[in-house]
Amino acid sequence: MIAVAQDYKTSQVLMVAYMNKEALTKTLSTGIAHYWSTSRNKLWLKGESSGNTQKVKKIFTDCDMDAVVLKVDQTGAACHEGYYSCFFRELDIDKINKPKTDLEDLNDDDIKIIASRLFNPDDVYGNE
Repeated sequence: MIAVAQDYKTSQVLMVAYMNKEALTKTLSTGIAHYWSTSRNKLWLKGESSGNTQKVKKIFTDCDMDAVVLKVDQTGAACHEGYYSCFFRELDIDKINKPKTDLEDLNDDDIKIIASRLFNPDDVYGNE
């Protein structure tokens, strides 16, 4: 199942990992987050080598019981790159949704649409 770790005070998403039955059972019995490492194919105690552990405060499951949210008290960084959260990169939505404005970005279909609307406005707007 998918496991989402959140800071229990701020609800900031810290990381996403995988949990199997063994990882969930170990987490419940110890109160410290354990995950299943798919790359190493073994149980993984969060922070076993870095010391950046996650003390579990609450666990929520979704309606299908195939994903969990762990509300944790994070010690140190959750991200293996040293960031508090793995989610430190923000996409610039304005750039993603920005309409084409540079004429050099227009393709042949764009030019045809513009020409059609310019020279045949009745086809676009109807007779007024």
